[in-house]
Amino acid sequence: MRIGLLGGSFNPAHQGHRQISLAAMKRLGLDQVWWLVSPGNPLKATSDVPELGDRVASAREIARHPKIVVTGFEGARPKAARGSVYTIETIRFLKRRFPSIDFVWLMGADSLVSFHCWREWERLFGLLPIAVLDRPGYRLKARAGKTAQRFASAAIDESDARGLAAMEAPAWALLTVPLSGLASTNLRGGKKAKPTSVKARKAAKTEAKKVEKAAKRRSKKDAKQAKKATKKNKKKPKRH
Repeated sequence: MRIGLLGGSFNPAHQGHRQISLAAMKRLGLDQVWWLVSPGNPLKATSDVPELGDRVASAREIARHPKIVVTGFEGARPKAARGSVYTIETIRFLKRRFPSIDFVWLMGADSLVSFHCWREWERLFGLLPIAVLDRPGYRLKARAGKTAQRFASAAIDESDARGLAAMEAPAWALLTVPLSGLASTNLRGGKKAKPTSVKARKAAKTEAKKVEKAAKRRSKKDAKQAKKATKKNKKKPKRH
């Protein structure tokens, strides 16, 4: 099973997120894309970030696709109470919990430009393949950035991107996709944020369990199909 991970505060979610998710599914041959709505961004001020539960609900209204799963499970984790959950911690958690799933990190070219500011960015780049989706005005900046230069030898041509999710990290590709000028920063209202409530954290925990169960069911199904295929191949008579 191949799953793309699109993380962020989704403040707010918009059609651009949906557009790149559908493009990634098609270009990378993904079974699903998970939107990981984070409690907060360690690199940005969190004083104006709406409640996690509200952002998850808003993102679901935008996603509206059977293969796009919106989850705020990061809010149920211990460090979320302190306001931030780092991407590298989330990826390690998911890889431990779902070892049979091929995850690929999805992000815009603008995020690649500042990727070297993320916690343990070099180790994160080596944890899973990364698909960088083009953004207006950022393609050249992304190519010339510190992260792209550091991992230049791990870059693959976008014509080979369909196999990216199954590749051993570090591996990344810059994908040409229909460009959208939408940005959460430009869509935000002037309302002040509310602190994350106990109710929102409970809802996030419930959502995390649902996502986990669904992924486990799919993993078991894939394992059964693989087992059947193996038995079928063994029964075939050998040719001399």
